[in-house]
Amino acid sequence: MPTSKACSDVAAAAEILQSDSGEALLDSPILNALLTEHRKLALCDGVARRYPAAIGPLAGTPDQSLASYEALRRLAGPGGLVGLFLPDQPALPKAWSIFRGGILTQMVYRKPNLDGAGTLPEGVTLRRLGNADVPAMLELASLTEPGPFRERTMELGNFYGVFAAERLLAMAGQRMRVPGFVEVSAVCTHPEARGRGYAGVTMREVMRDIAAEGSTPFLHAFDDNPAVRLYERLGFRQRRTFHLAVIKNEEVIESGCDTSPVS
Repeated sequence: MPTSKACSDVAAAAEILQSDSGEALLDSPILNALLTEHRKLALCDGVARRYPAAIGPLAGTPDQSLASYEALRRLAGPGGLVGLFLPDQPALPKAWSIFRGGILTQMVYRKPNLDGAGTLPEGVTLRRLGNADVPAMLELASLTEPGPFRERTMELGNFYGVFAAERLLAMAGQRMRVPGFVEVSAVCTHPEARGRGYAGVTMREVMRDIAAEGSTPFLHAFDDNPAVRLYERLGFRQRRTFHLAVIKNEEVIESGCDTSPVS
């Protein structure tokens, strides 16, 4: 079983920080997050790293070599899924399949300040989300599919939600982080509440927290997502693209049991 024990030392993190700095860390955001700011959460096998499944399927390797995919296979487990952000088209070896794919755009916040905020109508409130809100957060994420959101995802950072009559209508929070940069993620709005500016309200609150710690917000979205226009209005600008590859381990593990009929 993969464990996080092998990830607890700082040697790999030090190597990353010596070779890359600034926005270069965002060229491999998952792996670099798991080698630095989120190394205590990382599950490891060889060169591969992943978040615990209860947080999400995101995983990273330095390349698409056979050794990298075999390490990912052990981290995924039989029938398991991992999600990769790749600079090139996925080149899967045998016994892997694509579960979901697409082109992601990576955007970085370029404005110098976060003045201004959206307004909320009477009876609608904004507040920080806590453990008691997880069931409502999971329900909203299941309905809107903003990306992987699991029961422990909110451990990655602050989340904020917009409520009306104690019903969660919109949320946004933090996910990956590398030195100097924190990702805005899980941005979603209930279909019945769209078009009211709630996504921007929650995002600004998350972004203020990131700016307050001296870091820069960034995010990922499918390149054809209409929400990209909202992100641009908030001050995000496209930096690069990735191939999203959510892949499934199709390897069958033989049980070793004798299934021949008993005479």
